[in-house]
Amino acid sequence: MEFFGSLQPLGIESGTLLMFVMLLALLVSGIPLAFVTLLVALVFALGWFGPMVVPLITSRVYSFVSSFVFVSVPMFVLMAAILDRSGIARDLFDAMKLLGGRLRGGVAIQTIVVAVILAAMSGIIGGEVVLLGLVALPQMLRLGYDKHLAIGVVCAGGALGTMVPPSIVLIIYGLTANVSVGDLFTAAFIPGLMLAGFYVAYVLIRAYLNPSIAPIPEGEDTPLSEKLRLLKGLILPLAVVAGVLGSIYGGIASVTEASAVGVAGVLLSTVVRGEFTLGLLKGAALQTLQTVGMIVWIGIGASALVGVFNLMGGIKFVSALISGVSDNPTIILLFMMLILFVLGMFLDWVGIALLTMPIFVPIIKTLGYDPVWFGVLFCMNMQVSFLSPPFGPAAFYLKSVAPPDISLATIFRSLLPFIALQVLAVALLIAFPGITGR
Repeated sequence: MEFFGSLQPLGIESGTLLMFVMLLALLVSGIPLAFVTLLVALVFALGWFGPMVVPLITSRVYSFVSSFVFVSVPMFVLMAAILDRSGIARDLFDAMKLLGGRLRGGVAIQTIVVAVILAAMSGIIGGEVVLLGLVALPQMLRLGYDKHLAIGVVCAGGALGTMVPPSIVLIIYGLTANVSVGDLFTAAFIPGLMLAGFYVAYVLIRAYLNPSIAPIPEGEDTPLSEKLRLLKGLILPLAVVAGVLGSIYGGIASVTEASAVGVAGVLLSTVVRGEFTLGLLKGAALQTLQTVGMIVWIGIGASALVGVFNLMGGIKFVSALISGVSDNPTIILLFMMLILFVLGMFLDWVGIALLTMPIFVPIIKTLGYDPVWFGVLFCMNMQVSFLSPPFGPAAFYLKSVAPPDISLATIFRSLLPFIALQVLAVALLIAFPGITGR
């Protein structure tokens, strides 16, 4: 009983430092982020205020998980899980041979285009990197592509699900920052395509300067009958993309309703292709449960921790600390980007969004910046976190399906040019906010 309220005399400065040290120590010990944040939230709730504050924390958690827009998260994850188990992505890649043709670096470019279409279908990066690692990487290596270029294209292309709507990252940001997810999707569309364009330009320039890294495939021209067969592989994926994004941008459906349209479209596609089985649906549902369960638990832990920290006065303290870095709004913005970049090396994006956005977004509004534009900037920054060492998840996803001779060190080395392109995209978004249409 003596513990209740015993932390309050420390003051907010010492309390914030103690909370940070405790978080770091528990994370280093290997405990999952969700349980670390919950434990620290409980310790500080009881130690700072006592048991009477716990209902306030639970009500905050409930308001997060009961949000209507949050329903779209499991739906988009389910779409990705069904895609993962069907042959849609493989046929889509084969159909894109028509785009690559006799172009030098064509297979790498078609991989990026397929990545954009897959991103527009589901918005989950793990499945995309694995799919492209299974379908595109072996083909590029067989054709004699430089392995560093092939690895970089697969990981960077697969991570485009962060930027290209419907992105789960944008949905979670919208929930946390209390801004329209539809507006975020609209604002992120051009920046997502811009980043994909950077990757395509990089491949073309590298292939032009050094033709040996991206050989032109040998062989005869594809006959018309084969071209028509391959084109069939494009119809269903593009129809699903049109259904999801068209219903959102056309004002026909909300993001949540559009996610249901997407699941129906992907399920119908598997039925049309003769791939639908109860086993496929069960496996996809279990994968969805696992992924969404992780997101929900991290959300619960982060919401509880931010709620306690807010009651302690910590958010005001940290906001004043960040705002005091400089009188120049751009310097403060760059400082925030640096914090997100460093956190991205060690934490999952869900945790970063839920822990930092309640602090950062009010500062952004005070500085006169558009929170929708900042959301796109945040997602572009998270692109970097997916690739950056030591814990870039895209590298680990690829390693799980890559040939044994490709080491994790090789993968991270291959990603450096693409990380540089992502940083360039972040810089352009800061310098030219109009890219988002805001």
